[in-house]
Amino acid sequence: MIGYYIHHQGRGHLNRAIAIAAELDQPVTALSSQPQPLGWIGDWIELPRDDDDVEPHDVDAQGRLHWVPLADAGLRDRMARISRWIADAAPQVIVVDVSVEVALLARLLGVPVVSIALPGVRADEAHRLGFDISAAIIAAWPQEADGMISGLSAQARSRLHCVGGISRFASRPDERRLHTTIEAPRRLLLLGGAGGSTLDAVTIANARAATPDWQWTILGGRGGRWIEDPWPEICSADVIVTHAGQNALADVAAARRPAIVIPESRAHDEQVTTASVLARSSRWPALVRWKFPETGWPALLDEAVGLDGDLWRSWNDGLGARSAAAVVQREFSDAGVPEAV
Repeated sequence: MIGYYIHHQGRGHLNRAIAIAAELDQPVTALSSQPQPLGWIGDWIELPRDDDDVEPHDVDAQGRLHWVPLADAGLRDRMARISRWIADAAPQVIVVDVSVEVALLARLLGVPVVSIALPGVRADEAHRLGFDISAAIIAAWPQEADGMISGLSAQARSRLHCVGGISRFASRPDERRLHTTIEAPRRLLLLGGAGGSTLDAVTIANARAATPDWQWTILGGRGGRWIEDPWPEICSADVIVTHAGQNALADVAAARRPAIVIPESRAHDEQVTTASVLARSSRWPALVRWKFPETGWPALLDEAVGLDGDLWRSWNDGLGARSAAAVVQREFSDAGVPEAV
């Protein structure tokens, strides 16, 4: 049995979990505050929330952890539910995406932990402790993307497995929609994140007005529509304007579409770090802008559309989820299954 903890913030953790779990040979039980999504294969344990208190107290244990608010009933019930499941199911390994506290709980209960690493500056004590007690660490970016994470100890870095981008669409063919006429405008897809966006309708409207020969589609974020299957829209875009979240970039790379990347503010400089790696290299077909441009869109789009989208192949070769599952499977095998008495 394999356990898989899925953080409830945004949709990236869930999409990555779905992709990795589909590649595993063992039964997988999810533990999350999110409701069970369609298509999840395996058991799903919905956990109590631990962030409902309007005035949480000492949430980081005086700087040693990330989120352990004192006297919080949700946190207590959440951790108790995970502990009961571990006691009953006796999993051989637990994948944690992401929570230092859940990783520590699992390891204190004698279960090997595979942690998912996010980009950024992870030098704080909580991150270092969580990574140091992990049997393996999975990073959903390619080995060539140097500088995606900092702060790991030498021991933790030796257990870091860079598997490349992980997209839930990796196995799907290109579903590009044909332009109806030769004169049809080129297509731009703007991807907003579920974790929050600084873009506003006026700024976007001004950019659209400056590019009348482009057809804009906006998904996610504030003001964009949400659809369960954005893959056809991603494939159909001539250029994609996206934040620097891991899953968005993995999906763009899976479709081999040129991109304009505008990082959002996230904890630990997560997106800024990713954007910096892209900005320093011509290896991948992405133009980085540090904020949404107010002018210059015609020239910017002309430059972006000339990039070779196939260069994304080294970021996401389509095997990321399978490679991540192989890491988890090795830890499962190393843990062993106790012989019946």
